[in-house]
Amino acid sequence: MTNSRFTQLSARDATAKASPIPAHEEKPIVIPNKRSSKPMQARAAPKSQERTLDARVKLHRKLIEEINLVALEALPPDRMRQEVQSFVSDYVRTERLALNVAEVEALIDDLVDEMVGLGPLEPLLKDPTVSDILINGHENCFVERAGKLVQETIPFKDEAHLLRVINKIVAAVGRRIDESQPMCDARMLDGSRFNAAIRPIGVDGPLVSIRKFSKNKLGLHKLVEFGALTQPMAEVLAAAVFARVTTIISGGTGTGKTTMLNALSAFISEDERLITIEDAAELQLQQPHVARMETRPANSEGVGEVRQRDLVKNALRMRPDRVILGECRGEEAFDMLQAMNTGHEGSMATIHANTPRDAISRLEQMLGMTGMPMTVASIRSQISSAIGLIVQLTRLSDGKRKVTSVAEVTGMEGDVIQMQEIFTFRRTGMTAEGDIIGHFEATGIRPRFLEELHAMGVEFPGDYFDPSNKQAG
Repeated sequence: MTNSRFTQLSARDATAKASPIPAHEEKPIVIPNKRSSKPMQARAAPKSQERTLDARVKLHRKLIEEINLVALEALPPDRMRQEVQSFVSDYVRTERLALNVAEVEALIDDLVDEMVGLGPLEPLLKDPTVSDILINGHENCFVERAGKLVQETIPFKDEAHLLRVINKIVAAVGRRIDESQPMCDARMLDGSRFNAAIRPIGVDGPLVSIRKFSKNKLGLHKLVEFGALTQPMAEVLAAAVFARVTTIISGGTGTGKTTMLNALSAFISEDERLITIEDAAELQLQQPHVARMETRPANSEGVGEVRQRDLVKNALRMRPDRVILGECRGEEAFDMLQAMNTGHEGSMATIHANTPRDAISRLEQMLGMTGMPMTVASIRSQISSAIGLIVQLTRLSDGKRKVTSVAEVTGMEGDVIQMQEIFTFRRTGMTAEGDIIGHFEATGIRPRFLEELHAMGVEFPGDYFDPSNKQAG
């Protein structure tokens, strides 16, 4: 390409030539069993946790009874820790607890976390390898590391202990959860996405899901390094965003839609005004001129709700160049498509769907939810004229996330929306360990928006769209 803006995605990858994948050889069918032969095992709790759990509960009660917690929490963190350390040391000596120095320090950390943090969740929230925390009752907890779920022992004493932590999270963001409102969706103070459901909705106890907020912004070049897509795919997507091709990012839960949206936003011109609309603010757009808006649920009286559709309508009065919708899932799709068709080209949104064609079908259903008297032909005409590109993300069974399809919407033929796939990921097998084997390849079709890019002085090498050039994924 002649435009340096996109070739800088990764200088090393841009010059690398991918070797074609060898032809598939006939092999007997082997069903991998290493990953499925053993049930998911819980990580053993450290002995220090087992030995100090009862002591921590008793100490916490004693702190509440004997110390002015309001005054203690008002102290600077270092001073507060000194006070707690002194109290714990006296308690350990008085009760003659058989704890070593490391266990005493762990006990102090646990107490400080209980007082000013989120108790047993604090170590997991601080662990950069954990991306999701899933709690199914106080005795059944899982975390996601490197795309795989593993069972984790989180030392909640009982259900009441877990409920205290839930209420602390909810109260900090001005929400509430109780029997009359047993579900809550909120954004934690560090930006993590939090959802909880308690009894009677949670049959076996409180259910908690925490999607941790990533402090590391993954650029498109990093996604190429991780094997989520190839260098040619990344350059084509970056150029499409720069050329204001309206893009929908499709995928299931946890496939990396928000990460991809953040990465692509780096190629939006810094002269443009962006307005983001989300249920819980997760986007980290890499532009200087970003106005962020967030929905609001109804209060305890059932009033005051602000829906995404209300925010989309308001955003159009705020002189946006592009509107970025964190997740399109309801009647706001109508207003979003109207915006895309009326001078806000280059807008972006994410949607839950398994394939690009499913994403189109879901948009049709969302437009039907508005109750507007529209024919199927007019609905599909709106979609085909508004959307230019659909990027499909998939989380494979081995935990890896891939861009499995890049499809261009080319218009209507009769009552059918026409699409053409530009890039795809083809699965060719699976190792005995359960890792997916496959490769990325072009379909041989050159996207229509290349004409716009040509007018902007952006060219691509012909082999970017050559289906014979396969790159391992």
